[in-house]
Amino acid sequence: MKRLKPTNSETHNSPQPPHKIDSRAQLRQMQRVMASALFRPLTSKWGMQKRWVDGAPMEALASKFIKPNDRLNSFERLEIYNRQYWFRVLDCLYDDYPGLRAVVGERRFMKMATAYLTQYPSDSFTLRDLGNRLEQFLRAEPHWSAPREELALDMVRFEWAQVVAFDGPAHPPLTPDDILDTPPSKLQLRLQPYLTLLELNFAVDDFLIAIKKRESDVLRGEASNAMNSAPKAAVVRKRVRYPKREKVHLAVHRHDNLLYYKRLDQEAFAILTSLSRGITVEDACLEAVTASKRTDVDWSAEIKSWFDAWSALGWFCRTP
Repeated sequence: MKRLKPTNSETHNSPQPPHKIDSRAQLRQMQRVMASALFRPLTSKWGMQKRWVDGAPMEALASKFIKPNDRLNSFERLEIYNRQYWFRVLDCLYDDYPGLRAVVGERRFMKMATAYLTQYPSDSFTLRDLGNRLEQFLRAEPHWSAPREELALDMVRFEWAQVVAFDGPAHPPLTPDDILDTPPSKLQLRLQPYLTLLELNFAVDDFLIAIKKRESDVLRGEASNAMNSAPKAAVVRKRVRYPKREKVHLAVHRHDNLLYYKRLDQEAFAILTSLSRGITVEDACLEAVTASKRTDVDWSAEIKSWFDAWSALGWFCRTP
């Protein structure tokens, strides 16, 4: 990962460590100070900032709650944690969003990631949630993805859906016996929580496949060079063209612990979307067929094949 100058962001809050810790409130205050110190952006040289948010010397603040040792002073010891936090979270976003990187560019991505993590620092025990507000951030600050704002939003929604599909919760799948006596006019089907339905304006699925193939080819080329004694020319990173505008309907899911994304017909997407909103099977199918512009279609056979496939994939689940 190429290191770039991160965006600095100041806050009006200036937490101070307690003089002692004799209560939960004081412990909480100490934790807030530590978190604030860790979450502050690094300098352009990847070091801890010399001043606290109120302008006071950071070394003086650090000495209030970090003891020095025989090799490092308080500032230097705290700086280690500050740097490692940022190296870790930036690396995670870098690895989790290769498609978004390709859309906005490597340099802008790192600046955008720093600005995002400054505004929305990690608030979960797991780093898989690190990008859960990235779409919200890009909508509020579209300049980070200009002039490809729509493509960037499609991509970040698609890549976040893969995070959800990879390890999102699953409920016991629905069986034929569960719905045997329920007529379609009253039947409501619940979708697995790890399944995400996406209506997109660009074919980001094909674009991401091309991006990952390009990165894989580059890695193989670099590994090949490393195994040979004679130096070779650097592997050229082939340019992948941005996708053209087209309406795409996707279901991002997992099956047998593997991640998949499946393209859907517009009518199939409409049915699944209606089911996710609690509409009955009969009404969902009727609305989708009525709105369709397709003709000469055996809708009974078509819809049956869709439901057979969705059931085989385990998309329908019991109510927990």
